[in-house]
Amino acid sequence: MPTPRTRLAPSPTGALHLGNARTFLVTWALARQRGWRIVMRIEDLDGPRIKPSAAVETLDILRWLGIDWDEGPHDQLADLAPYEAALAKLAAQGDVYCCTCTRKQIEAAALSAPHGDEHELRYPGTCRPLEKLPLAVCELAPGEAAWRLRVPPGHVGFADQFAGWQEFDVQQTIGDFLVRTKEQLPSYQLAVVVDDARQGIDQVIRGDDLLSSTPRQMLLYDLLGLQPYPAYTHLPLVVGADGRRLAKRHGDSRLSHYREQGVTAERIIGLLAEWCGLGPRCEMTAEEFRDRFQLENMPREPVEFTAEDDSWLLTAR
Repeated sequence: MPTPRTRLAPSPTGALHLGNARTFLVTWALARQRGWRIVMRIEDLDGPRIKPSAAVETLDILRWLGIDWDEGPHDQLADLAPYEAALAKLAAQGDVYCCTCTRKQIEAAALSAPHGDEHELRYPGTCRPLEKLPLAVCELAPGEAAWRLRVPPGHVGFADQFAGWQEFDVQQTIGDFLVRTKEQLPSYQLAVVVDDARQGIDQVIRGDDLLSSTPRQMLLYDLLGLQPYPAYTHLPLVVGADGRRLAKRHGDSRLSHYREQGVTAERIIGLLAEWCGLGPRCEMTAEEFRDRFQLENMPREPVEFTAEDDSWLLTAR
């Protein structure tokens, strides 16, 4: 039986913060406890948001924490051919179509239409052709049109390893979603499916802000003939005082910031350990975290990063 495989997949759009680190630490700990292999993948397809030095810094910070991996790092931009092959298959099947809509046009159309994802507006189907027809690759005008997937109606359900049974109607909440951008790059949804399939990833651990991405990815698995699906484990996020995902607006929670201030990796892991249900915070190594961590003890609700947490990190400098 093949050895299970998971991945650490940072996106170099900014510095690694405490919320990212907790998810990576949990992924690493579960993999090392259960004998999975870990693939390091740099998800660098997000165009202008990519910061050239961020990937190098992220890998350095992960090593500083004590997190390692077995394969990679693999950069998505290094080889676009697998994504192009997947897009060509979808085009030949008539599963995609060209879309020239701008975000402003979609926002205007969505004002009176419901959508069910806080991170993405529902696409109203403005450019969707009535018939499902094969799409010639040459029909995509660079810079003018993207490709969208023809999403069928109906619910898609899956059993999450932590969050339990989940069910989404992708057409009602998101509509036809992007699989290729106007810059002729594969979208996140397509790239992650292609990469997980070709890299043999069968265990996906990530934040629960991506729960609604999972049924989209399952649709792509089906259309591309790439089953079986991975086992999914979605964990509650680390949030700020406003209940929103940890970000710059909540203060400087970058690990590089704390390291520059003289905070030790053991101090960081001690805080993350408390956030993972290991009891009152105390300094510990990654190996100690691995030996003590139990998924069933993870909090079921988001964890709030507070000013007191920041102060605790900085007190032992």
